[in-house]
Amino acid sequence: MLATSIFISALLAGVVAILVTLAIERWGGLTGGLLGTMPSTIVPAAAGMYLAGDEQLLVLSLIIVPYGMLINSLFLGVWIVIPPYIESMKKPLFITTLSSLAVWALTGFAILFGVQYAVDEGVSPVRIALFGLLALIVLAAWMNWDNREAPKGKQPVAFVILVVRGSAAAVAIGIAVWLSSTGQAFVAGLAAVFPAIFLTSMVALWLSQGSTVPRGAAGPMALGGVSVAIYAIVAIYSLPEFGIYTGSIIAWGASVIGWSLPAYLVLKSRVLPN
Repeated sequence: MLATSIFISALLAGVVAILVTLAIERWGGLTGGLLGTMPSTIVPAAAGMYLAGDEQLLVLSLIIVPYGMLINSLFLGVWIVIPPYIESMKKPLFITTLSSLAVWALTGFAILFGVQYAVDEGVSPVRIALFGLLALIVLAAWMNWDNREAPKGKQPVAFVILVVRGSAAAVAIGIAVWLSSTGQAFVAGLAAVFPAIFLTSMVALWLSQGSTVPRGAAGPMALGGVSVAIYAIVAIYSLPEFGIYTGSIIAWGASVIGWSLPAYLVLKSRVLPN
């Protein structure tokens, strides 16, 4: 059962990772970036964690997800801020990639210890998760406050890059489910939102379209990522209460109807046209 959960979770994650890149390429940074980050890989990841461990491990794994998405938004912020300052330098893509991963790793470890401390101090897990969700919403809103160009791609992303992107996401989610089964709940939660999709999206789009397309998609992707955090919080209740299938549908519906679609409509009304 565990091996099957890991395999299915990883496979679905890889497929979704490829589809998001194609969505941004075809529909532009606004539509592809925001709607392409609706809860996807978190669905099989949460389901796998639910099947692999007990309810307490599920809760601990999921309350870290809003913080993981907060870290991912900081990761995406690097792709907005740094490129204009280093485009005249050698290997700007390499510098941006390294900088974004460094920000993710440093903030990730800091938040990991912070959440662990809060749990040890007896703070309610849901309260911890809601605080992370609030911080994520504030950051994502700030990243989208100024309008910026969010064009469609003009060149198709190379097939080999799509395969690498899907494989990276699949590995990250597979590891997350496995870690959850070993009792490493917090690490599993972070691994479940490792920016494999964001990283490979940014790199693939930069290589095929230049820096403008990934910069335009970064803000909407951060805003869309809030729905993943909402999914995780709802899933804390819905999976144990209603089971893996109905519980997943409830969490997905709540996050998409409650966040993704309204965020899309608001952003579309004020973003620069493609």
